[in-house]
Amino acid sequence: MTSLFDDTPSFSDDEIPQFDVVSDISDHHFAGKRLKTSLSTSISTIASVHKKIMQEWKVLSENLPESIFVRAYETRIDLLRAAIVGAQGTPYHDGLFFFDIAFPSDYPAKPPVVYYHSFGYRINPNIYNNGRVCLSLLNTWNGKKSEKWDSKNSTVLQLLLSIQALVLNEKPFFNEPALPPWLGRAFWEKKSITYNERMFILSCKTMLLVLRRPLKNFEPLINQHFKDRAEFILNACDSYRKGLPKDGFVKGEVSAKFQGEMDRLYGVLVLAFSKTGAHVEPLLQQVREEKEMKAKEKTATDTATATYVGKIISVVSKLKKIVFWGFTTENKNKKSKTDID
Repeated sequence: MTSLFDDTPSFSDDEIPQFDVVSDISDHHFAGKRLKTSLSTSISTIASVHKKIMQEWKVLSENLPESIFVRAYETRIDLLRAAIVGAQGTPYHDGLFFFDIAFPSDYPAKPPVVYYHSFGYRINPNIYNNGRVCLSLLNTWNGKKSEKWDSKNSTVLQLLLSIQALVLNEKPFFNEPALPPWLGRAFWEKKSITYNERMFILSCKTMLLVLRRPLKNFEPLINQHFKDRAEFILNACDSYRKGLPKDGFVKGEVSAKFQGEMDRLYGVLVLAFSKTGAHVEPLLQQVREEKEMKAKEKTATDTATATYVGKIISVVSKLKKIVFWGFTTENKNKKSKTDID
């Protein structure tokens, strides 16, 4: 990977830069969709847009936080792709969330267009499974004038930070508009806890799909991130499934449904993280032993059930014989009495 600006620090092969310029755009959502340019658009306007985009590149290359990564494209300066790491204390913690960005032909008069790689999951009230991102800053959501895109001051960096902090937040349920206040805060807080559990499940499923189908130009980041964070993620998941949360976003009790879902996902996550080179062999062994134990328990249960059912069938069979014998005896007695009469 190469650096764009001379004053950008160079990176060794084993380091992953926050910002970089790459060439492969083949899986970018907007790769085959050039945003329309009016015939009346002047060369000077196009040059002005390109200049502004290059300024955005420089801002990103110098100011990205450690939890956001961006790739620009050599042959399509109107496109970007960003990876955002879910913040600690949220149901998105340690997840990787990918957004494809396209600059309009009259940028910055209009905000960028953003597409989220959902893998079919709706992880937030503001982010849909069709990739749509609803945010005031993108002019895709209602908001105060101060919250909307400002062609003089708004930037892509501001946009990415807003998605991370305001959308993928600690209590995303409250991103829902117009929750009826008469039901009380306590009612909605309870709903929020349930929603967070569901969002973490979807976040884990997204992790698995990101690992199976990594987005281009982010393969090293994806592998390294989950290799580095595997232990923390799995410790959190293990505590969730056991109903004893001590890590992650849960501060109190978890529901039985959430425990069951985490129990089913835990082994799959351990196996997926093991393929990144993460040191999870002890956990793999634990998962194998648990699987064997569950298989034995199932066999024992099936055997006990079969035995119980067999006894029931035997009892029913005997009862049928008794009833049949009684019925036959009664008929014989009736016939004997008829013969006498």
